[in-house]
Formats: sequence, structure tokens, C-alpha cells
Amino acid sequence: MARRDARPSASGARGPLRREREITTPEGVVLRLNLADRGERAAAMIIDLLIMLAVIVVMILVLIQSLAALNPSVALSLGLIGFFLVRNCYFSFFELRWHGQTPGKRALGLRVVDRRGGQLRSDAVFARNLMREIELFLPVSLVLSQGDTALDAGAQLLAWIWVGIFVLMPFLNKDSLRVGDLIAGTWVIVVPKGLLLDDLVAERDASGSGSDATPVFTFTERQLDVYGVLELQTLEDILRRDDKAASEVIAEVAARIRHKIDYRDRAAWTDQKAFLDAYYAALRARLEARMLLGRHKRSKHD
Repeated sequence: MARRDARPSASGARGPLRREREITTPEGVVLRLNLADRGERAAAMIIDLLIMLAVIVVMILVLIQSLAALNPSVALSLGLIGFFLVRNCYFSFFELRWHGQTPGKRALGLRVVDRRGGQLRSDAVFARNLMREIELFLPVSLVLSQGDTALDAGAQLLAWIWVGIFVLMPFLNKDSLRVGDLIAGTWVIVVPKGLLLDDLVAERDASGSGSDATPVFTFTERQLDVYGVLELQTLEDILRRDDKAASEVIAEVAARIRHKIDYRDRAAWTDQKAFLDAYYAALRARLEARMLLGRHKRSKHD
């Protein structure tokens, strides 16, 4: 279940204070996310629309060149099919392939995520982008259509009202959600910067807080490749906690990580804090090694 924190946050923000939200992943890891603002979302949409327009223009030029070799009706049919695919599949294709990002969102560092903390599901992607057809493309098509009758004028007026309602929707809720996000259960967030934080384990070793009796834990590459930078940063926040609930949270997170990576060493049950320390250190080293090879794993979904 997602937990929300309505406080604005400047962490990871580029510019003004951002609205921060918290979600709890299926592994029990609490992630703090910064919502994208309306201007960023609009700019990403404009970039994507320009890319779509460029693709359509190229298709038209190819179609013109093909008219000499193809039957005009065949060429027109191919053109309509291509336009349909670009209009209806562009956003869904990229958000599924790039884990919640389109070229526009990637350019501005934005991503679509599930509000409940799980993996972004394909049905949610299809739902939010199907609503885009109803929110934007269909009414705009009606607005741009020209008619001479009073009925046509009335239909265009209704289309403008329709567009206005959907355009204003992000201003009518605190998370700036459009109708597609409300139906699909998604947020558009600012992607956390992929910088590894200070090495927590090294700090403890330097301060002499380690113990010779601490058990030694080893992990396979497969176990370390389950998580990415985002989860590493969250794990560090958990290990730094010193409140009353810290031990309970550490025990729960350790249990979920053991289950997720299928770790069967019994010592991980007896000293859960040491287990998380060891996993943090090994995961950090693994991610840094991958970065040196140009392989940047932002999160477990990459």
C-alpha cells in the first residue's frame, strides 16, 4: 500500500520545491519520490508530439515517393495504417520498453511509476494511454475539423469544452494527475539522480563500530543484480535510521531481501543488521563496477 507524504521536498529537485510522496515496494522498501510538475510534463509531451510529427512527415514523404510504384488506394491504406500506429502505439511502446519513459520524458528525466509501489504493469500503461486518445487526440480532431452547419459549430464548441475539462484536470488535484493517471494508478516522477551515496559501511569501519565477531556474508552476481541505485539509496536510509522503529524496519526489510534474492545462509537470520550491511556493501561495489563499464542500473526494473 502506498503511503503519501504531502510535504514539499527539495531533495533531488531541480529548481523549486517539489511535492514528495512515499511508496512502499513489495519488498517493504520505502521510496521517497518527487512528483514532476505540470510544466515538465507539458514540455515532455511537446517533445513527444514533435517526434511523432516528424515521423508522420517522413511517412508522408515516403508515401509520395511510393505513389508511382503503388496503386494509389494501396498507398493511402498504408499511410492510414502507419498514422494509426504512430498515434496509438507511440506512448505505450516506449513506456513499456523503457520502463515508464518516452523520448520526451527521458530527455527531461521523468518516469511513470505505479502509485502502489509495484512494477509498472502493461495494463496500466495501455489504460493511461488509451485515455490520452479520449483526452486529447479525439477532441482535437473534432476541433480541427471544419464544418459549415450549425451542428458542426455546436459539436466543435462541445469539443473545446471537452478539451478544457481534461486540460484543467491536473490543476484540480494535488498530485497534478491527468485522467489517465487516475484510472491507471500512476504517478509521473522526477527520476532520482544515479549517484551512489557515501559508503555507509566504510564510515562504520572508520569509526570502529565494526566487530570481529560479525559473520561473513557472500553474494552471487545474480543476487546482486536484483536491485539498482534507487534501492541502494533507500537501503542506506534504512541502515542510518536510529529511531524506535529502526530494528523492526531492518528485520522486515532483511526478510524481504533474503526472500527476493533467495539467500539461505542461516547467519542472515541471527544478525540481520550485519546481513544488510554486507548486502549494501556488496551491492554498492557491484553497481560501481557496472558503472565503470557504462551499465547504469537505476532500479530493479531496469
